[in-house]
Amino acid sequence: MVVAGTDPPRYAMISMPFKDLNLAEPVLRGIQAAGYSDPTPIQLRAIPVVLLGRDLIASAQTGTGKTAAFALPIISRLLPVAAGAGVAGNRRRPRVLVLEPTRELAAQVETAFHDFARFTDLRTLAIFGGVGYGHQRQELSRGVDVIVATPGRLMDYLRDRSLDLGSISILVLDEVDRMLDMGFLPAVKDIISRCPRSRQTLFFSATIPPELQSVAAFALRNPERVEVGAGRSVISTVTHALYHVSFDQKHELLQALLAQAGFDSVLVFSRTKHGADRIARRLKDANHAVAVLHANRSQNQRLEALEGFRSGKYEVMVATDIAARGIDVAGVTHVINYDVPENPEDYVHRIGRTGRAQSVGDAFTLVTPEDSANIRDIQRFIGQEIPHLKLAGFAYRASAHRPAPARHEARRPTRGWRPFRRR
Repeated sequence: MVVAGTDPPRYAMISMPFKDLNLAEPVLRGIQAAGYSDPTPIQLRAIPVVLLGRDLIASAQTGTGKTAAFALPIISRLLPVAAGAGVAGNRRRPRVLVLEPTRELAAQVETAFHDFARFTDLRTLAIFGGVGYGHQRQELSRGVDVIVATPGRLMDYLRDRSLDLGSISILVLDEVDRMLDMGFLPAVKDIISRCPRSRQTLFFSATIPPELQSVAAFALRNPERVEVGAGRSVISTVTHALYHVSFDQKHELLQALLAQAGFDSVLVFSRTKHGADRIARRLKDANHAVAVLHANRSQNQRLEALEGFRSGKYEVMVATDIAARGIDVAGVTHVINYDVPENPEDYVHRIGRTGRAQSVGDAFTLVTPEDSANIRDIQRFIGQEIPHLKLAGFAYRASAHRPAPARHEARRPTRGWRPFRRR
């Protein structure tokens, strides 16, 4: 069975409230406390399937609420008072395992489960590397219902037999395409083989690459499929544009964009870790409050950067692609690609960090002459040309800016767009 459809232009058009989806009452209270109102399209289509206990492959654009699409019905199924059949098993042996590709995603998804289950006594635990084993082992010994883990650290516990997956009733592979890209396929298959064959298995992903089919055939039984929107398309709430500049003027243009008008929070993407550090140092010298996020930062540093960015302590966060799918921060008003991503899919995921949850956002990409081939690949991938803009008042050096063809001028965004809207 295929459940598919095209998203309406704004989620506000969805009128069915969560209470009509047969979720358990404590879950509905958790949704209300979290400030959610109406389900997004992926939630509308996925939640009923998960509640029925069916295997599922679900794909949707980044920023469309995939975490809640599986967390809410799973929590309902774990509760004995949920409508329909619950999930059998010892309450304090892990019944749900969610695999995530990065530490940041594991921490965020565990927090989402904890928040949605705040009116229950379910126990959740995040397992990932970069921190000591002590607290995680202690919590495992106490007993948990839901484990959210990265494959590497989880395999450590499985190898030393401090964790057994024999009680898992629901297995979720989140951001499956990203896990395959990061080389986790052998570990993922090992983990799947250690779970009971009678489990429910859910795949959630922004894209469905061909390599996923072999994993799906291995892990899923007669899955239903939910597709919302096009995996290659840019979310409709994001306005994006290209700014051409010479390589030696990139940082000047970044500073000029930041100074053009007011903003709330800006996520700047660098291609390399050293580049991110260099950009952050120069922004700090210009009196911006800046956080840095990349793989060379310690786990404590990464958590502090994320929390500071969420709280508004830092107005700018400079990150590598670890953050393209590794963070979910409400209210990111602007994304700036300081470096053009080499992978077209990363472009979609990067700019999807803004314009989330019914908000609108802007995404800018700084383009040097050397980036022409990558830009062509991105435009071919998303099926559209990206508008070329020139920042008024910026002192471009000769030949630094490639004028946009006339047809681009006619395709300017139509909702009163300017380089930075005041918030």
